Amino acid sequence: MAESSDVKVLGTWASPVVLRARIALHLKSVNYEYVEENFFQGKSELLLKSNPVYKKVPVLLHGNNSIPESLIILQYIDEVWSSAAPPILPTDPYERAVSRFWAAYVDDKWLPALRDLFVAEAEEAKTAAFARVEEGLALLEEEYGKMSKGKRFFGGNEIGYLDIVIGCFLVWIKVIEKFNEVKVIDEAKTPGLFQWADGFCSHVAVKDVLPDVEALAQFSLKVRAVFLKAKAIDSTDDTQ
Repeated sequence: MAESSDVKVLGTWASPVVLRARIALHLKSVNYEYVEENFFQGKSELLLKSNPVYKKVPVLLHGNNSIPESLIILQYIDEVWSSAAPPILPTDPYERAVSRFWAAYVDDKWLPALRDLFVAEAEEAKTAAFARVEEGLALLEEEYGKMSKGKRFFGGNEIGYLDIVIGCFLVWIKVIEKFNEVKVIDEAKTPGLFQWADGFCSHVAVKDVLPDVEALAQFSLKVRAVFLKAKAIDSTDDTQ
């Protein structure tokens, strides 16, 4: 087991992708130091030095090495601490490839739809974004049935790669549900994912690092205001 002085995570408490790194470390029982970044006050020198290309969190610091990007961090943690706990990524090459495919789908296709639903102002925009979110959830519901093989998680009996990739958004989904008065993960439409979400959030490696829903809801108002202000400025620039 690594000592906390050897392992650090640079992140922000409200970031779902930062949760990916933290949950993986908890699954592997790795002690680490969490370093909070406050982007409203500017990015730290440590972050800019550790991730000079994207300048984003999360960043995993392991000794003298810095590893950016949440999906890469998950794979790194799984490989470095391979003897600790069950593997995060499937050991079967095909199943591992399928998990990576759906992880890319979540980040490249489904997350933008979820983000659009979060920031949508007009009812027409909300309806369109919600339809895209539901379309993605239907696909993930089907894949959950295949990958879980009747067990609790995408990874089977234990939380795995795709569980972490999707599960990190569950608290944000609750916030979106709260403000839009809709059920994003509906027991009637996606019963598998509904049960899975409950099991994921209550898992010992997850529950203590999830942000509080009410605190996140209040924070999200600030984030949404910043986003809409930037969008308005861009729209003004386009008309000039």
